[in-house]
Amino acid sequence: MTTDFQTAREALGARLRELRTEAGLEGKDLAARLGWQTSKVSRLQNGKQTPTRDDLTAWARALDRPDIEPELHGLLAGLDMKQRNRSWRKQLAGGHRGRQEIAVRLTENTQQIRGLEVSRIPGLFQTPEYARVVFDSLAEFRGIPATTDAAVEKRMRRQEALYDPDKSFRFVLCEAALYHRPCPVDVMAEQLDRLYNLVGQKRVELGIIPFGAQLRRTAPHAFWIYDRRLVIVETISEELWLTGDEDVQLYERAWEWLAESAEYGAPARRLIGRARASLDLS
Repeated sequence: MTTDFQTAREALGARLRELRTEAGLEGKDLAARLGWQTSKVSRLQNGKQTPTRDDLTAWARALDRPDIEPELHGLLAGLDMKQRNRSWRKQLAGGHRGRQEIAVRLTENTQQIRGLEVSRIPGLFQTPEYARVVFDSLAEFRGIPATTDAAVEKRMRRQEALYDPDKSFRFVLCEAALYHRPCPVDVMAEQLDRLYNLVGQKRVELGIIPFGAQLRRTAPHAFWIYDRRLVIVETISEELWLTGDEDVQLYERAWEWLAESAEYGAPARRLIGRARASLDLS
């Protein structure tokens, strides 16, 4: 199985290739500018070789894009799987596009994703309009470039995994996520319609924890579990990548305890329908 290190390195390589293509250069042309062998350009953009910070600085400047250096350096820092705490400031220095490419690769290399969301719709289930509002808001909040179009495109590409017969997705949402509205009413209505239609879909298990449900453990924060190898937790300032067996097992237990209190199937649809009906579309 592809390691998470390789996943992140391939995502960085894909970003390098994207930048070269946007500049209208062939690999051999960029190699000539850099004074490198063409094979080095190929290895870097195919995720076969780990670049140095100097390599990334040279790549950005050869494309006349020194502005992209912070983003590339942030993606490079994310290759260190021993680094549990990943600063959003560094990861998103150049916008959300690079981190969304990592999300695409992680999903491609995972057979089962389990997740808990407390107050928003999971990215895998978002409509383009809902995702756009979320990315715009986060860019404003963090003071980063608004690479929204590219981030939304990659989020939608990630959702293609929902139809992969070799994958499964098991998500639990607190009912609050159906009511917390980061977007205009019409966008939220469309989003809830999509969520309603996902209930019961093959390969997707979607549960809603109702207001007032008795819980063995309350929901502390959102988290995603990739197979049984990685847990990702987002805080306001950083993202945690947890790979230790004890950490993964602890989050698995938290997810199982919360999933026990969720409603599935027709009852879940009723909860989503009730939230949809509460919107004032007049």
